[in-house]
Amino acid sequence: MEITTKEKAEFRNYEQGDITAAVKEHYRKMRSRQTYEYVLRMKKKYLTFDHPMDLWEMMERLNVLVDVSDPDLNLPNIIHLLQSAEGLRAEGRPDWMQLVGLIHDLGKAMYLFGSDEDGTSQAEQWGLVGDVFVVGCKLPDSCVYPEFNALNPDMQDSRYNTELGVYEAGCGLDNLHLAWGHDEYLYQVLTNHADNKIPEAGMAMIRYHSFYPWHSGGSYRQFMTAKDEQYLEWIHDFNKYDLYTKSPVVPVYEELKSYYMPIAEKYLGKGPIYW
Repeated sequence: MEITTKEKAEFRNYEQGDITAAVKEHYRKMRSRQTYEYVLRMKKKYLTFDHPMDLWEMMERLNVLVDVSDPDLNLPNIIHLLQSAEGLRAEGRPDWMQLVGLIHDLGKAMYLFGSDEDGTSQAEQWGLVGDVFVVGCKLPDSCVYPEFNALNPDMQDSRYNTELGVYEAGCGLDNLHLAWGHDEYLYQVLTNHADNKIPEAGMAMIRYHSFYPWHSGGSYRQFMTAKDEQYLEWIHDFNKYDLYTKSPVVPVYEELKSYYMPIAEKYLGKGPIYW
């Protein structure tokens, strides 16, 4: 995928005048409210897997959701998913990776079951979207708007405000609790889905694609294992299709559905998924 340096520099610009205030307020809420206790509570509340719904119905539900944390695209989220998938398809990437491009943000459909109080609704998205970080240890300066780190109550708690916090060195990313959002939600939904055959690389792409302080900021090395180094390679490979395929050009969902449906059935089966 040929992207010029100038084009790349235009993405993830968090100082763009009129959009900055809304995005910045989103991250202020996210950083000040996403604590270790909150994340554990959200996992218990939302990982119940008791909402059976067809994949394509869930896709269509994203037609009304615009990600308030995204400074690059002001379109319904389903458009971004189609753009990511089509970017992968155009370069002949494996069918499973095309599927990951198509569904990687589908966890944002959590808003259907969410609430303003939890930050998981259409109106309040601070528990749904945005760059995630590790809860239960010191917040790094690689977080977007690092000035908000001090607002997190855990940073005043000696259990959580050190480099290791509640974790052990070298424990591995899979044993960390990240800020609650669509990545972890979809990863857990698919892990629970008996017919899921998406390869490990694809599942890592789903789980960690919003973990920018790690995969782009270089933080949290103290927890990494050799397996996590492989994760990092996979995420860097996927990230260019997640980020640099965003554009005002709108793919036609109904025209593309017939191509992606057999791929989805190959890796996820034909039955409902329990959300």
